[in-house]
Amino acid sequence: MRANVFRLPMQHPGDLSELEGLIAQETLRADDIVAVIGKTEGNGGVNDFTRGYFTQSLMALLSRHLDEPSDSLIRRIPCILSGGTEGVLTPHYVVLCRSGAPLQKPAPAAAFAIGTAMSRSVPAEDIGRAAHVESVADSVRRAMAEARIAEPANVHFVQVKCPCVTSARAEATRAAGKTVASADPNRSMALARAAGAFGVALALGEIGEADVTDKALLQNFSVHSGRASISSGIEVEANEVIVLGNSPLWSGDLRIAHRPMSDALDIGAAVQVLADLGITAAPQVAPKDRARVQAVFVKCEPDRRGHIRGQRHTMLDDTDINAQRHIRGAVGGLVAGVFGDTRIFVSGGAEHQGPDGGGLIAAIAERASSRSGAATCVS
Repeated sequence: MRANVFRLPMQHPGDLSELEGLIAQETLRADDIVAVIGKTEGNGGVNDFTRGYFTQSLMALLSRHLDEPSDSLIRRIPCILSGGTEGVLTPHYVVLCRSGAPLQKPAPAAAFAIGTAMSRSVPAEDIGRAAHVESVADSVRRAMAEARIAEPANVHFVQVKCPCVTSARAEATRAAGKTVASADPNRSMALARAAGAFGVALALGEIGEADVTDKALLQNFSVHSGRASISSGIEVEANEVIVLGNSPLWSGDLRIAHRPMSDALDIGAAVQVLADLGITAAPQVAPKDRARVQAVFVKCEPDRRGHIRGQRHTMLDDTDINAQRHIRGAVGGLVAGVFGDTRIFVSGGAEHQGPDGGGLIAAIAERASSRSGAATCVS
């Protein structure tokens, strides 16, 4: 199998013109698309309808090319959008493609691998609870198997989209004689992200079954996954999972690496993940190497203790601007400055995703040797 990555701009949340052009030019085959991860210019909150708008537009486009109904496509192709492009961040989307069959024998060097999975619909009464954790963990394991990644250590980034409890879903659940973890949609989103992070950690062996309890979610922040990036929204009813890693059963010139970010100022993590991919930032990536970078994913969170390296921050006390919008803008600027590129996927809401007050960064890049020949992917 071989993976290709296409990082494309959007002029508005429903703009798929770049993807349409690549399909028309036969640069990209519509039936090779297995997942999409993107940043839209919405608010990233409960009422961020830009995510659903993009998803609807994407499925309509693919339906035309694949002659398959949109409601069928949406159940098999994860489309995970994070709202909020504060500061210098650029709205964009990353199209993940897969073609061919697994290698019969392991290659000397592992290559970039992609696996996806969808869970069954998550009942409102399970969202943000231990049952939700188990549902995510099962989906992650299935996505790893699809990606032919046998060892959890070879998984570098797991993007999950979880459903949340809206006011309507909470009322329907109560009418059925059941309870929800929270009827507050904003807290439900946070609980869903926490459950997703626990699920990834459980599947990757970062935690054990004994660590999974309802009470631990949003409480025990010593428990976290170093490779989970979780989003939550009203536009999904199931867990959508994308596993990215490296596998010797894949071919191609792409690789992925990741590093934890200890806090919002951890510029070293960005430099280190580049070094893992054979790219130097001194202090910024040179143009010749910048072209090798195919995608960058970041997860971040305002430190809930109210300090960064001993100095007070006011993100959590600002009633005018949500704290997640503050942190996306701040960390987005830091990482974009290192990479010299504003097409960075930066998502807030990093509960149990990376160290408390920190997060993680992952990047996909071509090997240096591939630049001497024909490029294998488009950015």
